[in-house]
Amino acid sequence: MDAYTKLLAKAKESSLLMSTASVLNWDMLTYMPPKGAQLRGEQLSTVSQYIHRLQTSREYGDLLKTAEKEIKEDDTVMARNLYLIRRNYDRQTRLPEELVADIMKQSTTTRHAWMKAKNSIDWSQFEPELSKMFELIKKQAELLMEVKGTDSLYDTVLDDFEPKMKSTLVARAFSKLRDGLVPMIEKYADASKEIDVAPLLREVPKTIQEKILLDVASLMGYDTSTDSASGRIDETHHPFTTGYYDDVRVTVRYNEDNPLSALLVLMHEAGHAVYEQSLRQDWMYQPIGTMAGLGIHESISRFYENMIGRSDDFWKYYLPRFNELSDGAFRDLECEELLRMINRVVPSKVRVSADELTYSIHVIIRYEIETALFDGSIEVSELPQIWNEKYSQYLGVSVDNDSEGVMQDSHWADGMFGYFPTYALGNLYGAMWYEKINEELPCWRESLNAGSLAPVYDWLKENVMGKSNLLDPSDLVKDVTGNDLTAKPFLDYLTTKYSSLF
Repeated sequence: MDAYTKLLAKAKESSLLMSTASVLNWDMLTYMPPKGAQLRGEQLSTVSQYIHRLQTSREYGDLLKTAEKEIKEDDTVMARNLYLIRRNYDRQTRLPEELVADIMKQSTTTRHAWMKAKNSIDWSQFEPELSKMFELIKKQAELLMEVKGTDSLYDTVLDDFEPKMKSTLVARAFSKLRDGLVPMIEKYADASKEIDVAPLLREVPKTIQEKILLDVASLMGYDTSTDSASGRIDETHHPFTTGYYDDVRVTVRYNEDNPLSALLVLMHEAGHAVYEQSLRQDWMYQPIGTMAGLGIHESISRFYENMIGRSDDFWKYYLPRFNELSDGAFRDLECEELLRMINRVVPSKVRVSADELTYSIHVIIRYEIETALFDGSIEVSELPQIWNEKYSQYLGVSVDNDSEGVMQDSHWADGMFGYFPTYALGNLYGAMWYEKINEELPCWRESLNAGSLAPVYDWLKENVMGKSNLLDPSDLVKDVTGNDLTAKPFLDYLTTKYSSLF
């Protein structure tokens, strides 16, 4: 057995361990009994340490060196696998195991402090632990900056979630996005004041909603009900998707008085699941057989949730189907009425409940705060004040307390600095796919109107999802669309959509 084959066997072992951890995480957030928390923490810590040791062992490094000498110039897959393994190996071996353990331990402490502080609306309980978390992540970035070849500390943390993405490129796109969105939000928020969403707030039992979600999942190609199902839908407080290839699970949150809430959440999370299950099967267990980046992942979920799930073509087909499954819950609503309700623009304080037009502003605020933290122009202690000022400036809303403000998300408590931009990047990528699909498949909406997502799914699989981790995000965007990252397609899409709706 040659070195490359042995190395791929090690990569498979890592993939299996990581997929094991994902199931443990899923169970922790769905069915695990409360007393199991400490044991689960030990289990996940042990799995993480084993993965780290496997990927940083001398044997692993020696196999990598040998395989790199044997690389075949015309073997693109081999070259990409070795590049990805080398990238991860150099980064993992640069980090002291003590620092890795400190970050893992502090993330647990900071998450616990965040939960207590959020529940008691007391920033002072969270601030000292968040400061410790930030300093550890900053120290990690300082150690990795050289090996990553990044230009700044923020580029270094951003690279963890969107490989090779430059903050200068993000800043340029977000600046144009922000400048285009702010006046649009003001215009359509004013128009939305006349829209009454009360007709959407009707009681539909959870058992009926479950049937509707299974139906929508099937429409999306996410199989949760046949004998060969590779997914499932469960309930949790904060929806998420996790899994690997043939076992990808989504969670939702039901509201019996707002049945469309769970439906749109399902479309978002099932979009993530569809991406995972559309990775190339022959690359399973190999580094190349993973996602390209979280922004690319998000582009698929937001495409399904918003560009399909909030579109007239989808609801022309699905409103009669929804009424059939719910015993006519919305029988008195016209499609146009429903569309205006689910696309109503209301500047708010909370990201997860934001409408499609304002959502990216929530992300841009977090991005601007993160970049300022890492360039040293602000301190952790200033976060509540700066947060509230930006929400007032960009969205015109007043934040009443820090629990609905700077403490609303858990990302920073978990040390996930650099993650937030991927949400808005997903919007931009998705609009670039949307523009290309309209160009290459001009009749795809007719298929959607007839209840088929096959044409758009096939396009996304061939051009985006099925390419797995063959290319870094920026290169993938260029390869698919012929253009670099830009905000224009998203702004054009929103302008067309909202001028038609209102």
